[in-house]
Amino acid sequence: MYAVIMAGGRGTRFWPKSREKMPKHLLDIFGKKTIIQETVERIGPMIPAKNILIVTGASHSDEVMRQLPHLPEENIIIEPVGRNTAPCIGLAAMYIKKMNPEAVMVVLPSDHYIPDEEAFRRTLAIAAEIAQRGNYLLTIGIKPTSPETGYGYMEQGEPVAVIRGEEILQVRSFREKPGLEQAKSFLQDGGFSWNSGMFIWKVSTILHEINRLLPNLYKGLLKIEDAIGTDSEKDVIGEVYQEIDPISIDYGVMEKAGGTLLVKGDFGWSDVGSWNALWKVWDKDENGNAARGRFIGVDSSNSLVYSPDKLVALVGVEDLVVVETADSILVCKRTGSQDVKKLVDMLEEKNMKEYL
Repeated sequence: MYAVIMAGGRGTRFWPKSREKMPKHLLDIFGKKTIIQETVERIGPMIPAKNILIVTGASHSDEVMRQLPHLPEENIIIEPVGRNTAPCIGLAAMYIKKMNPEAVMVVLPSDHYIPDEEAFRRTLAIAAEIAQRGNYLLTIGIKPTSPETGYGYMEQGEPVAVIRGEEILQVRSFREKPGLEQAKSFLQDGGFSWNSGMFIWKVSTILHEINRLLPNLYKGLLKIEDAIGTDSEKDVIGEVYQEIDPISIDYGVMEKAGGTLLVKGDFGWSDVGSWNALWKVWDKDENGNAARGRFIGVDSSNSLVYSPDKLVALVGVEDLVVVETADSILVCKRTGSQDVKKLVDMLEEKNMKEYL
């Protein structure tokens, strides 16, 4: 089994802590280790380091290698420009094909929070067992615990197998990020899962589906396959990436392929896509405040404070996010922290690059 960890993106919703040169997955938001280090260590007991590939951008590759020195340098695959998840996954699949054309391939984002690691590995093992049996596309579905509007959803279909007591279900449909009322109806229905963005399949299976559903991308991947291991590898990847269209694996393949299967995951998952999501997973005091750094509060509750260098004092407030860095301070409503991305867009529009 091989693992591909997608380590692109900028983590703009975690500004000002997350920056272009140091995005969210390279930060130690959860503890002493960075998120990508925790992601790699989480799968270490079941996938050896030589079979773990990281796909990242050129501006982050040196830091990725510094943080993960036990991975072979050739396993750090560099995308010259971000083109969303389908090209990222296709590129990694071509590298794995060179090593083992029939290998099972696990695709994981680099920035998830998963506290129950043993249960997570058990779910991956069940999915890999099914993937090995045939040409299946599998994803992990998370049971919703609240009406989240920031996640995609999957409608569960009929069970097709039982592995180690766990049902493997058909995916009846994929649903885009819903509005609040629709998210509430999904939760009440009970037949929907959050789309975790984690996938399991054989390399040959996903490449077949990319060829069938994204033929232009596949043509580019064939050019890259011929160049892997040659002096022209970097140049060919650069040329192909200039020509291919950005598209997600969900929209480009999963929603169109048919016969997609779902394994239920119950391991405390969060994609931690905003400061509010981080508040949900951090430990809190008796007033519901989650803090990293020096913090005191009077009549203040349910807020998140990140301030490693300065004391932050809150008086008579609730549901805030306060983040302090060397050059910036963010204050926003906790429930509106998804909109931090708009601040980053504004900084770009105003050409305030020193804060990006």
